[in-house]
Amino acid sequence: MEANVSNSYTPPKHIVSAATIVRNEKNEILLIKGPRRGWEMPGGQVEEGESLKDAAIRETKEESGIDVEILTFCGIFQNVNRSICNTLFLAKPIGGELTTTPESLEVGFYPIEKALEMVTVGNFRERIEYCLDERTHPFYVDF
Repeated sequence: MEANVSNSYTPPKHIVSAATIVRNEKNEILLIKGPRRGWEMPGGQVEEGESLKDAAIRETKEESGIDVEILTFCGIFQNVNRSICNTLFLAKPIGGELTTTPESLEVGFYPIEKALEMVTVGNFRERIEYCLDERTHPFYVDF
């Protein structure tokens, strides 16, 4: 017997993103200033066939010019209503040069306290705080 499969099934559309909290040897973190959301950590959408880790490395390079090595997976923030899963990694800079792009009007390393004051959008500040506090790893936060 064949199952009656309808062709009208539409798979759910989810967005998966990967972001890095890049901490240098001076204990400063890397921030980019985007045209829409202001200061935030580098990151973006994971492409088809790409690992979360590779996406985090690629997006950081594209948005900041900095090459990074992933140190640890921190956790996930899930925007339930918008079907977005943001994965977060701690990383360290291993090369490259700070570079601005149309996606990042300003880039730089900032002391943690200053960086947290600069990040004002949504729960981005909370994401950074969770990543920097290894006692919370791994975390899952839905909102």
